[in-house]
Amino acid sequence: MKKILITGGCGYIGSHTCIALLEAGYDVVVIDNLINSRKKSLEAIETVTGKSLTFYQGDIRDKELLENIFKQEQIEAVIHFAGLKAVGESVEIPLEYYQNNVAGTLTLLEVMRQYNCKKIIFSSSATVYGDPEINPIPEDAKLSVTNPYGRTKLMLENILRDLYHSDQTWKITLLRYFNPIGAHQSGLLGESPQDIPNNLLPYITQVAIGQLPYIRVFGQDYPTKDGTGVRDYIHVMDLATGHLAALEHLENQQSLEVYNLGTGQGYSVLELIQMMSEVVGHPIPYKVLERRPGDIATCFANATKAEQELGWKAQFDIKDMCRDSWRWQQNYPKGF
Repeated sequence: MKKILITGGCGYIGSHTCIALLEAGYDVVVIDNLINSRKKSLEAIETVTGKSLTFYQGDIRDKELLENIFKQEQIEAVIHFAGLKAVGESVEIPLEYYQNNVAGTLTLLEVMRQYNCKKIIFSSSATVYGDPEINPIPEDAKLSVTNPYGRTKLMLENILRDLYHSDQTWKITLLRYFNPIGAHQSGLLGESPQDIPNNLLPYITQVAIGQLPYIRVFGQDYPTKDGTGVRDYIHVMDLATGHLAALEHLENQQSLEVYNLGTGQGYSVLELIQMMSEVVGHPIPYKVLERRPGDIATCFANATKAEQELGWKAQFDIKDMCRDSWRWQQNYPKGF
């Protein structure tokens, strides 16, 4: 049975991916510093799957801890989620983003090389497309960035490319995913931000349940159908199975590969608010504010390559995503 290290495995996407891997029969080892996540997510993972995993609390910049994990666990591959991820925050504290995301990944890669573990799936982002010239966006679209968060992702993609070109015994997959929302269908696991949510849907559900007064809509003057930003929202469990498909494909992969994970369908902020209002059964209040620095008008995926090469395609629609998020929010009004 293959043993997989998941960095940031207590976080939103990492924890749901743990479920997909455990259910597929993998052994899972998690490292997480719990800065933006909760240890309670591990209990939910084990409840949902009926299986246990191994947890190390710590930071991927801690080389000694990483060496100990690789020494103890005989890790065969890494799925790398650990990183700071808020666009707006990255504009305010760029140094912390470079230190955590870039320096942390360099330390991880050094230890992987030291222990001859050369298989990694990297959690990248659609932000590497910047303000895209075309939609839906294919993997070979022009790359650019509009904020420090996106810049760390693009830097790391380039670092991983350089690493692969220097040593082609590495097997590296870059997964560029779009806007994850939703929660596990059990309602036992979802997005549980430590503070006021940075992401749109948990903000919407917290307003819907009365934890926050209204949704902040940043800009209604974009060149879109209703003036608000359009994004490709993807169910977090679709994203989790995308990582599983990439992991299974990695075994026979001959080069560094890049895949978009998205639905190929764009929805505006107001459309998402309307759909959630339908799910919860009442209107959800919102206020339009000024545009946020670093935001773009429209971004949605061409995910054909993932379907053709990984055999993966998103299964859930926008109503599923809203329904599952609402079930989670009702079960855990204040998160974990």
